[in-house]
Amino acid sequence: MAIATSVPRGPVTAKLNFSTPPPAGVVAFNYTSTPPPGEPQRNIDTVPQDATITDIRGHESEYTLDRDAFQIISGVAPSKEEVSGSDFRDDASITANYYPEVEKLLLEQIPGANRVFIFDHTIRRADADAPRKAVQFAHIDQTPFSSEKRVRRHMGDEADELLKGRYRIVNVWRTLNKNPVETMPLAFASSASVEPKDIIPVEHRYPDGYVGETAAIAYNPTQKWHYLSGMTGDERLLLECFDSEGVKEGSGVAGGRVPHSAFEDPRSRPDAEGRESIEVRTLVFGP
Repeated sequence: MAIATSVPRGPVTAKLNFSTPPPAGVVAFNYTSTPPPGEPQRNIDTVPQDATITDIRGHESEYTLDRDAFQIISGVAPSKEEVSGSDFRDDASITANYYPEVEKLLLEQIPGANRVFIFDHTIRRADADAPRKAVQFAHIDQTPFSSEKRVRRHMGDEADELLKGRYRIVNVWRTLNKNPVETMPLAFASSASVEPKDIIPVEHRYPDGYVGETAAIAYNPTQKWHYLSGMTGDERLLLECFDSEGVKEGSGVAGGRVPHSAFEDPRSRPDAEGRESIEVRTLVFGP
């Protein structure tokens, strides 16, 4: 029996959770798993704020990685994961089937890209007991510090040479729902509208001792937030977390870092199907 859908469309005012920086001299941090005894999970507070979020459906081609740090790709063929019936339920199958598709997509869609390294992925499910759910606070997955660290961690002896050229971290996001997304869509802010003072570096502390860095986002009314209504399985959202050209004056790249967050659309039906997704995180090199 088909599931009825009623996709919210058009601009919407919804609450996004922004962050406030810790006191001067205090390092902001977040533990990815259970924190040590006596430590909080994270030491920065979130503050809900109404934001106007523009629907870019019908205007997808107007947004680019170099200006906005996000890009929509439409008409993508079904993944082998879907055709084979594995359906994104097994990590080894995802690595074997979906990773090569993501690599090919990025090499075709990012001008000058000549090498892609995929370092991980995350599945988000709507089940009450799902280990990973949609993240509802504005953030950027990487910072300049952690991006260079990622290159050195994954590329070994080649890192020094690769860091001399252009390198980026790009997430490839897609829905796993069979129907268009109705609930908990992903909002993303144009990089060109984000000021440096809006970005709060946060130590990202892993159980194995590795310390990366993400960024929380402080509210600024000049930020321009967007979403793509009713995303479907043949669409991909590229989220550029870092671009080495974005930190260079006069490069033509407007920052190269995209804040993003899931949000509760107040127009969604109470019984709408929960949103499910996969994001694949990649290093992209060149030109």
